[in-house]
Amino acid sequence: MKRSTDLDDFDRKILRALQENADYSMAELGDKVGLSHTPCWRRIKRLEAEGIIRGRVTLLDPRKLDLGVTVYCYVTIQNHDEDSLNSFESSVQDVQEVVECYSTSGDKDYVLRVVVDSVEHYEQLLKRTLVHLPNVASVNSTFALKQVKYTTQLPL
Repeated sequence: MKRSTDLDDFDRKILRALQENADYSMAELGDKVGLSHTPCWRRIKRLEAEGIIRGRVTLLDPRKLDLGVTVYCYVTIQNHDEDSLNSFESSVQDVQEVVECYSTSGDKDYVLRVVVDSVEHYEQLLKRTLVHLPNVASVNSTFALKQVKYTTQLPL
């Protein structure tokens, strides 16, 4: 598969290291990947400018924040014209509990990953918000029982 940007071994090492820990100092990162401070810094700036590095975040443990319920919502849309789809996609951006939204193939149009503190919270969100998003025909929900694997690290 052709990539839009050619990455060399140093770029890949930098990206793998930053996926493990975005808090490395430039000196620590350089040591880890085998580059001095300035070339490492330049590569990171280039990767940011090219949009490969989109940002740096802090990962939180949802259970320790009493957000232990994950729900996958399979959404069917009424109309599939561009304006209707754009309206749904725009509106879902404003729903704080929706942490991921994907347009999908098959008999469902979208899958949402929703994180809440309780089943009751999800029920209220469903009744008050999700079914009222623009152009929604139906929402089918599946509750995650246990997280078996979770990573934000892309396979490089």
